[in-house]
Amino acid sequence: MPRPIIGIIGRPNVGKSTLFNKLVGKRLSITEDTPGVTRDRLYSEVEWQNNSFVIIDTGGLELDDSGNFTQAIEFQADIAIESSDLILFVVDGKEGLTSLDEDIATKLRRSGREIILVINKVDTKDNPLTVYDFYTLGFENVAIISAEQSYGLGDLLDDITHRFPYDKTKEDEERLNIAIIGKPNVGKSSFVNSLLKEERVIVSNIPGTTRDSIDTEYERNGKKYNLIDTAGLRRQRSVDTRVEKFSVVRTYNAVDRSDICLFFIDASEGITEQDSKVIGYAHNMNKASIIVVNKWDLIEKNTHSMRNFEAEVRNNLGFASYAPIIFVSVKTGQRIDKLFEIIEQVDENYSFRVRTGVINSLLRDAMLVNPPPTKKGKRLKIFYISQVTTRPPKFLIYVNDKELLHFSYVRFIENKIRENFNFEGVPIQFEARNREFNG
Repeated sequence: MPRPIIGIIGRPNVGKSTLFNKLVGKRLSITEDTPGVTRDRLYSEVEWQNNSFVIIDTGGLELDDSGNFTQAIEFQADIAIESSDLILFVVDGKEGLTSLDEDIATKLRRSGREIILVINKVDTKDNPLTVYDFYTLGFENVAIISAEQSYGLGDLLDDITHRFPYDKTKEDEERLNIAIIGKPNVGKSSFVNSLLKEERVIVSNIPGTTRDSIDTEYERNGKKYNLIDTAGLRRQRSVDTRVEKFSVVRTYNAVDRSDICLFFIDASEGITEQDSKVIGYAHNMNKASIIVVNKWDLIEKNTHSMRNFEAEVRNNLGFASYAPIIFVSVKTGQRIDKLFEIIEQVDENYSFRVRTGVINSLLRDAMLVNPPPTKKGKRLKIFYISQVTTRPPKFLIYVNDKELLHFSYVRFIENKIRENFNFEGVPIQFEARNREFNG
């Protein structure tokens, strides 16, 4: 039995995202006084008393607005309703019942789903008179809470888990976490939607449509993935609101919790300074990385187009020379299968470990070709090298004086390792340690 899915539905600014964040225990959903800030469905897992369920935060339903964007939000909420086992219908207990609440209640009753009416923003045992108006909506199950103050949340969680008991300890599956990173409108959300064959992420030509990082479970050829679609990163001078700043922070958080980062670049724009910054962040965090050049179908090509574009990327991203580059078209599906082959190989490389004897034999041969340097008459001695971790791979180099180990010689050692072992897509860490040598 799959984990139960709980959808949070309601009009804008009733505290849906605050409730979501409290239940999840992390600030995943943007909370802001601007109505409609949460534009997409946001998925996360909740654990309570050894039980587990998936919760979906949605954009505020603005049913009376005929604008295209709010229609897209309503469409997302419709999908959330269809995929949910239980709906938390959130209303504002301070403001009281509104006509929009009544319209949403009608919509939810037609869905045939189980509903819990969640009256939010009530932080005392003495309920305001406005609370009782909500009982006219006719829902049997009612929870009175304050998400901000965490009042009543324990009872609400008990109610949810009693209806849908799910013991997470019985679930033993690992998913590969893939962060999908890039500037706005480079095709990140379209990529996820093309894989899922449904509009799980709103696709729009408005830059920054995906403001939150959205986790999506996906399975391909028996391999399980967690796709983290992120808000498009804008240039810093364009980040002029709190919401946009939260989105930038969330993009970096997505990198932090990923195994592999897919960096989407628009083929028609080339590499930009903002691309360099976020890829540099992933490099500094030692994340496995793949550079995905999208919209390649729109480029007028000759025999050197791909080679020239790759040279430009390498020139601008010299620090990430290990990252493979693939040219795709999400729109046509060109090379998407190849991309997943590369993902699988990079994942394998990320976990690769070199035996100590093998790498020291390689090191001895390398030092014969290029002996360790001297500094002020003192020669560097390298006693041995050992790989101590994977994901990312980290090597300890034991030397007589680590001050003598220049970064250029570390780069020489890294190049020799990469020439002999497949670490494509993977940054390699090195740490020098002094060791007394008697003999």
